[in-house]
Amino acid sequence: MADYHHGVRVIEINEGTRPIRTVATAVIGLVATAPNADDGTAAQATISFAAADSGVIYTATTNGAEANAIRVRYIDPATASAALAVTVTDNDITVSLATDIDSAITSTAAEIVTAVNASTEAAALVAAAEEGATGAGIVNAQPFVSLAGGVDPRFPLNTPVLVTDIYSAIGDAGTSGTLARSLRAIVAETRALCVIVRVAEGMDDAETTANVIGGVEASGKKTGMQALLAAEQRFGVKPRILGVPELDNESVASELIGIAQKLRAFVYVSAHGCNTKEEAVMYRENFGARETTVIWPNWQSFDVDAEATRPLSAVAKALGLRARLDNEFGWHKTLSNRPVNGVTGITKEVFWDLQDPATDAGYLNAADVTTLINKSGFRYWGSRTCSADPLFAFENYTRSAQVIADTIAEAHLWAVDMPMHPSLVRDIIEGINAKFREWIRQGYLLGGSAWFDPELNSEEVLKSGKLYIDYDYTPVPPLENLMFQQRITDRYLAEFAQSVAA
Repeated sequence: MADYHHGVRVIEINEGTRPIRTVATAVIGLVATAPNADDGTAAQATISFAAADSGVIYTATTNGAEANAIRVRYIDPATASAALAVTVTDNDITVSLATDIDSAITSTAAEIVTAVNASTEAAALVAAAEEGATGAGIVNAQPFVSLAGGVDPRFPLNTPVLVTDIYSAIGDAGTSGTLARSLRAIVAETRALCVIVRVAEGMDDAETTANVIGGVEASGKKTGMQALLAAEQRFGVKPRILGVPELDNESVASELIGIAQKLRAFVYVSAHGCNTKEEAVMYRENFGARETTVIWPNWQSFDVDAEATRPLSAVAKALGLRARLDNEFGWHKTLSNRPVNGVTGITKEVFWDLQDPATDAGYLNAADVTTLINKSGFRYWGSRTCSADPLFAFENYTRSAQVIADTIAEAHLWAVDMPMHPSLVRDIIEGINAKFREWIRQGYLLGGSAWFDPELNSEEVLKSGKLYIDYDYTPVPPLENLMFQQRITDRYLAEFAQSVAA
């Protein structure tokens, strides 16, 4: 900036605390199958002339709007005895027409169809077919004609799709597979944002499992549940409530937990394939992650496609209920003991009593398995995770840690690479403390504060461009074990006589 100026300048000093917005938590990440889901529409174009049987219909080999960029043209080589040739450049198909010894065009529609379909490059883009009965009509030169009418599939395979209207998504999900059933279970609870990844059903369970788990293609595209990791870059939202209803066997569940840890998300998994409570308890021992809750058994509900009552994944219902609780109460409320909508029964008999710990439900909860009960409505019963660390024994303890970490980190993008003056550090600390005060007033936390530790932030640390800011917090524990102490006493008889006399 020049030192000399004859006039007036305004220098903006943008210091002070910044408001911190809590990250969105009610975003569901769902992986499902839907064999007969809407597959979109293939783009088409027809090139025809006045001569009979001279038309050729070009249909894109894949459904979707991208095929609308494909173009086809016919060119006159303007030379004698030219051979019919097909060339492809990017999405442009050029057909160089055949001529006779007098340079007159001789190519017919049928010959063009044969040539285009025989070209590896062209056949990768379109399939050609005669419009007329024989295709014997002679064609002419034709400028580029674009294919049109291509519509993307609603749920392309191995691609994350953001759904903001679950009802419309159900209409495009088809009637087979797990997607439509899962969406109906969710929408009965809430209309939350959903990131959906559709995978193909395999010839057997093993192939389906492989498709669900997915991987990374040579092009770098993530497939299966790995595609959930691409959602934030595509849509600006991060799925934080994850599930693979009906398909979450042990292999799938283990892989999904790893994805949840990368996303700071929470996973609900079923005690897959377990027929008894003892098997469910043993199944739970396969997991030790704080991001996971195991649920057993499943719900029953009327299936409109099957026109019969059938099992309904407890995981699918948990995804919807969790999102609803986030919106209505907050992430500090566990899934347990809230009425569930749209279910008519439980697939296994689970004995439960509010005052007796020696029950089926008590046995399952003691082993950190969430179960299902029917008391003034159907409910989940249990708040425990699979954590090996007691600090994160409860579902809301884990989610509190996740939400606080992401909220505070994401809110300070603005501070990175700013000049590190003491005023900047004070602004960051005060902004965090203001957020803690908000969370405490709302009941999300019992306490929390941030501070600067001079010993940790030595001259060498600060000189290297690093800054450590400490904060702590206390999550709100769920009232899991309410104990009343009942005593019998005669001390109220002391005033009996006086009360009668009065």
